[in-house]
Amino acid sequence: MTASRSARIEAEDSGPHRAHTLGATVSADEFKAVFRGHPGGIAVITAQGPDGPVALTASSVSSVSVDPPLLIFSTSVLSSATPAIAAAETIVVHLLDADDLDLARLGATSGVDRFADTDAWTRLSTGEPVYRGVRAWVRCAVVSRMDAGSSVVIAAQALQAHIERDTPPAEAGNGLVYHNRVWHRLGEHSRVD
Repeated sequence: MTASRSARIEAEDSGPHRAHTLGATVSADEFKAVFRGHPGGIAVITAQGPDGPVALTASSVSSVSVDPPLLIFSTSVLSSATPAIAAAETIVVHLLDADDLDLARLGATSGVDRFADTDAWTRLSTGEPVYRGVRAWVRCAVVSRMDAGSSVVIAAQALQAHIERDTPPAEAGNGLVYHNRVWHRLGEHSRVD
C-alpha cells in the first residue's frame, strides 16, 4: 500500500470527521421514511430539572449490556425536556406497554404540564420523578452523553428496577410500539412464529 493511500484510508476512518469525507448523504425526509417502517418500543424518560420535573417520550431506548447493565437512548435537541435530561446525574426510564398509551401520548405532547396530575406520579426516595402503575421502570445513572446531529445520545447504567406487569418468556404480552407514525399494540394477533 502506498503512503498516500494509507493516509487517505486513515483519514476516512478517523472519528467525527468521517461523515465529511463520505460525500453526499440521504435527505432528512428519506432518512425518516426509512425508519418509519422500523418499529420502536416506547419509553418515557423523566428527570428532575432545575425548574421541576421533566418528561419526554422516546422510541430509541435499547439495552446495550447486561454486565454492567447499560441502556442507551437519544432525544431531540428541540424537546424542551432535553436540556434537563442531558444535564441530569440520574434519570428514570419507564418502559411502557399498551396499557400505558395515555402516558406515552402525554410525554409526546408539546406545551403541556406532564406533571399536572399529581396522583399519576411520585418521587423516588432519591428524588427522581416516577410515574405510577407503568409496566416497568429503571432508575439509572447517566454515564455518557454525546451530541449527535440534532440529538443527544445518552448512555445510562441501571441502578434500580421495578416491574409492575411482567410477561412470561415466549408469551405475546401487551407491548406498545410506534410504527409508521401510529401506536400499535403487540399481542397474540401480531405473532408470526
